[in-house]
Amino acid sequence: MTAHTWPVAPVALVTGADSGIGRAVAVKLAQQGMDVGITYHSDRAGGENTAEEVRSAGRRAAVARLDLTELPEAADVVDALADELGRVDVLVNCAGTGAATRFLDLDHTTVRQVIDVDLIGPFLCSQRAARRMIAQGDGGRIVNITSVHEHQPRVGAAPYCAAKGGLGLLTQVMALELAEYGITVNSVAPGEIATPMTGQEDTDVAGVDRPGIPLRRPGDAREVASVVAFLAGPESSYVTGASWAVDGGMLRMGPQAGSHLRSDDWRRP
Repeated sequence: MTAHTWPVAPVALVTGADSGIGRAVAVKLAQQGMDVGITYHSDRAGGENTAEEVRSAGRRAAVARLDLTELPEAADVVDALADELGRVDVLVNCAGTGAATRFLDLDHTTVRQVIDVDLIGPFLCSQRAARRMIAQGDGGRIVNITSVHEHQPRVGAAPYCAAKGGLGLLTQVMALELAEYGITVNSVAPGEIATPMTGQEDTDVAGVDRPGIPLRRPGDAREVASVVAFLAGPESSYVTGASWAVDGGMLRMGPQAGSHLRSDDWRRP
């Protein structure tokens, strides 16, 4: 896939597209002319609602359940959706989970679950999609949704940070190895975004004050989707192996926060 070119009827697969960032991405890609394969974990109604939004934009949609704790078989969904829609040109790994538990209190089951969903699952789904893209011969786009915690730690999120950091480096290795096939691979690292995962679904972000974020508010899922859409499109043909923070400047606040905190509350999740 070169600059400003698409195969006929490009197809995107978006995991975890039943709500939040995943839904916003699926709808945005449909608005840009892509048919969209949608996965959900437990909220089938949410997945179907996303599909209806995609169809309202004049594009085809297919929906499938994806449980990334059921590995490696779960990655079969990539092939199933690609078969149903005819091909795959874009994969957005958006499905994710986390745990708010201190390092000393974590059990193996929780760690394994988070690592599987946030790292091993995207690894396997990307393999399936990349193999199909190579066979198609048109290149492709893979976008991994990480987090600002791809780059910076968070108390109470050891497995999440380990997985997202790992996914960031995996993105870079994939970018190097898949470049010869015309496949670009990038990550998008959201900060605090108003989604069900942060308990803020349907929140008007303009009315939420966050003094610790330079832009003084959380982000909207559609703002993340706009960056993903650029990376998933033909205009980003010379961008690969990069991590795009969509965080209102949050990552720039490390030293500033260190000099302005006035209590030890941050030491507990």
